[in-house]
Amino acid sequence: MAELYRSEDAQQILQLAIARQSEAGELTRAQLFEIAAELNISVADLEAAEQEWLTQRGELEERRTFTRLRQGKFHRRFAKYAIVNGFLMALNFITLAGLTWSLYIALFWGIGVALDAWRTYYIGKEEFEEAFQRWRQRRQLTQSVSSLLNRLFSGR
Repeated sequence: MAELYRSEDAQQILQLAIARQSEAGELTRAQLFEIAAELNISVADLEAAEQEWLTQRGELEERRTFTRLRQGKFHRRFAKYAIVNGFLMALNFITLAGLTWSLYIALFWGIGVALDAWRTYYIGKEEFEEAFQRWRQRRQLTQSVSSLLNRLFSGR
């Protein structure tokens, strides 16, 4: 009596089995190819899947880098805001024995910082994707120009 599994169920069972097997250690590439051979997965399909996985992993790392850069930029802007406004408030308090004009500066500048925080941490998926693609294109262009210049100047 043979039980039949749906393709998705079989995949989940196999993923669990591979995870259990690899708990003792990581799988080598050779072991991965052996498992694929036992599952009648062709070498070409496995290599294509491996290449797709590497591409996805690279893009995920790029997205993480982009997010860290955005957050770092915001943190620097917030630090400038805090330092300058702290100094202005202290100066205002010392010279006039109270806070008057420095609060207006902190308030208006703070609105800009708050909007920047919103754009950094609460961005929608589409907006994030557009910003990421623009950053990625600029980064690739910069790398291409840098590579070209390196080749030109290293040839001399």
